[in-house]
Formats: sequence, structure tokens, C-alpha cells
Amino acid sequence: MSSSQPKVGFVSLGCPKALVDSERILTQLKVEGYDIVPTYDDADVVVVNTCGFIDSAVAESLDAIGEALAENGKVIVTGCLGKKPEQIRAAHPDVLSISGPQDYQSVMSAVHQALPPKHDPFLDLVPDYGLKLTPKHYAYLKISEGCNHRCSFCIIPSMRGDLVSRPVDQVLREAERLVRGGVRELLVISQDTSAYGVDVRYAPGTWQDRSYATRMKDLCEGLSELGVWTRLHYVYPYPHVDDIVPLMAETHDGMPKLLPYLDIPFQHASPRILKLMKRPGAIDKVRERIARWRGICPEITIRSTFIVGFPGETDAEFEELLDFIEEVQLDRVGAFAYSPVEGAAANALPDPVPEALKQERLARFMALQADISADKLAAKVGSVQRVLVDALDGDLAIARSMADAPEIDGTVQIQDGFDAGLKPGDFVDVTIMGSDEHDLFALVAPQDD
Repeated sequence: MSSSQPKVGFVSLGCPKALVDSERILTQLKVEGYDIVPTYDDADVVVVNTCGFIDSAVAESLDAIGEALAENGKVIVTGCLGKKPEQIRAAHPDVLSISGPQDYQSVMSAVHQALPPKHDPFLDLVPDYGLKLTPKHYAYLKISEGCNHRCSFCIIPSMRGDLVSRPVDQVLREAERLVRGGVRELLVISQDTSAYGVDVRYAPGTWQDRSYATRMKDLCEGLSELGVWTRLHYVYPYPHVDDIVPLMAETHDGMPKLLPYLDIPFQHASPRILKLMKRPGAIDKVRERIARWRGICPEITIRSTFIVGFPGETDAEFEELLDFIEEVQLDRVGAFAYSPVEGAAANALPDPVPEALKQERLARFMALQADISADKLAAKVGSVQRVLVDALDGDLAIARSMADAPEIDGTVQIQDGFDAGLKPGDFVDVTIMGSDEHDLFALVAPQDD
């Protein structure tokens, strides 16, 4: 095929539930850049979503598979009849793959193997479910690639280039498709979320008959219309971040317009070290900004990351960092001992910190933050929190509150989650019964009659 994008044919059989399954697979195919075509001749591969409820449906499904093989030759089978792979193989041994109903990941993996998506600097920003084992109820929404900063410890610009923002209407349409596909939480990611749109001079785009600028605030306002959680990651502490905090204090149809959560990598608190890092160094303004954000939205969770043991970091500058952490009481913090990255400008800086001292500083930093985290979580005991269920583990449901991003933050362990019939992707109100340094422990809150 000479087409610019790989093409997939699709045959959908069976009941409305199977039709919904087909829609979810088609949504993911479109998100990943595949064209959906109506004829066998135009398709590079064909997906057949089967029915196996009654004998006539089985016969119809087997006939459809046979027709697709005869007309195209490359066929991926999914759906209810996929639960009987031996029956399909007996009739049609040449099918490429067989999977059962709602096994979207297997279908996408088979499509990727038969027909790899072509490289596209925008489409490749979409998470590939064939590679990432992300649960179905949340998705990463990448809004840009590259970075205009030249932090001395980082080589991302040399690998990925300068900032390239995706048009705001494309991002909003992708988010809409993901939500239609069952996503309950969108995690906005990039190398520098707050710089979104600067490279395209905040060009306007139209979505749902409204004009939006390719700008962080406009994007957040659009995402707030989708009725799901939206969480911002990798935000630089620019002044215009103040403009989005009011959205965190507002609701739309009972859902926060924007989760009261900011992931901002401050990296350090010493102005001299920040200058060596080539990071924003006005740490007093950062203090003022944090206080202002909390004044606008008292529920805001602030997560950050820091580097300890950066070349030239003195004992006094490390103590300055500890004082900052003690003062501002951040909710979630990650820290790393500086490690040279090949090609990073910081490698040439004088006075490297010995490895043993770096590790000692890291341990002191994390011990302080663990105490802060323990106190903050203990203050939530007795409160009612809205959480999103990620998984079941025996009697427990493992969930996250608005303050918890997947993989990097803590969890809310719902002790009666199984008995309450919870499942991944459910929102539920819980009463916080206990806490430790990282996690909360809860019971399902009584429902008002």
C-alpha cells in the first residue's frame, strides 16, 4: 500500500455490547493514526469482532472470518467466539491472532505486529497501549514534544528537539475520544506543560463550536467539559500558572474542573544551585506563589522533585534546601541524587559531591519529607474523600484520591472494596480511617438515602 497511514478493515458482528467493544477498538486505532476503511481491497489488515452466543452466530462469524481471509489474507479475530480459539483454528488455521471479548490490548498488539504504526511526531505522542500497561480507566494525554529549556543536567532537547505543541483542537478531540472509550482520568504530560503553545504563538483552534487558544489555560478549560478528572504534570513555575488555579476550586456537574494538583519540579531551593542548573532561581517568588495557590484553592496538592548532591552543592546550600522543604510543606516529593548523564553540561561543573555524601543527603532529605507526608496524611483521617479505583487485591480495592497520581504517589486502600462490589474505574466516596507515610486506609462511606 502506498497510503500515508496504515489502513485497517473492520467487521463487527453480534449484540450491542459487541458493538461497544468494536467502538473502543476503533477509537484506539484512530488515536494511534490508523485509517479505518470500508473494503477488503483497501485494507492492510482486517479485524473481525465475532459473536458466539448461538450456533447461527457462530456460523456467521466463521463465514465472516473465511470471507476476510479469502478477500484480504491478513485477519485478526476477537470477540466472544475468541473464547473458543480451537474452533476458529480448526476452520481457519491462518488467522494472525485470536482474543476474547474486551481484550483490547491483545487486539492492538496484534495490529501493531501485523501493521506497525508509522512514525508521526504528533501521533507518536499518544500512549501506545500495546507497550504501556496502563489501566483502561486512565490515560496519558501528551500535549507537546521537546523543550525550549536547556537545564544543565538534562539532555532531552538534544534527543527530542525544541518545543513542538500539538494544536489544541487535536488534543481536545483526542481527549474526547479517550473519554468515550472509558477513560475516567486524563493525565496531561509534556516536557514543559506551562509552555504549551508558545511555539505556535497560542494559535486558535475550534472544538465543539468554541474557539480555544493553544494555551495551557484554554486547554484546561476545554478538558473541564469532559466530566472526568484532569491532572497536570511537568508544570514550570511560571507566573501564568496562577491563572489555572481558580479552575481547581470550581466544579462542573459535580466534578472538579481541574484536579487540585500541580506537579512542578522545583529541583532545588538555593538560588546559586538553580542558576548552575539553568532553572528559574527566584525562590522567594516560588514561596509567594505557593502561598497564593493555597489561598485560592486550599485543597491543592503540590508535588515536586528535587536533585541533591548537584555539582558544587555545599553543606549550607543543602541545608537551605531542607529549610525550604520544612517551610513550604509540599504534599508529595520525589528526590534523586545527582548522577552524570552523558552529554549534560553539568558534568563539566567543578566540585562534584562525593557519592557517599550525596547518598547521605538524599537519606536526610527523604526522612524529612516522610515526616511531612505522614503528618499531612494523618490530617485526612476522618474525612470523606472521592477516589478512583485502580485495582482489586483480595478484599482490598486499591484506589487514588485527587491528591494521588498513578505510579508516583500514594494510594487509598479500601478495606471493604471487594465486599462493596467495587471495580477498576469506579469513583466512590470513602471515609479515611488511618494513614502512614505514604498511603491512606479507608472504608466505603455510607450512602445518603
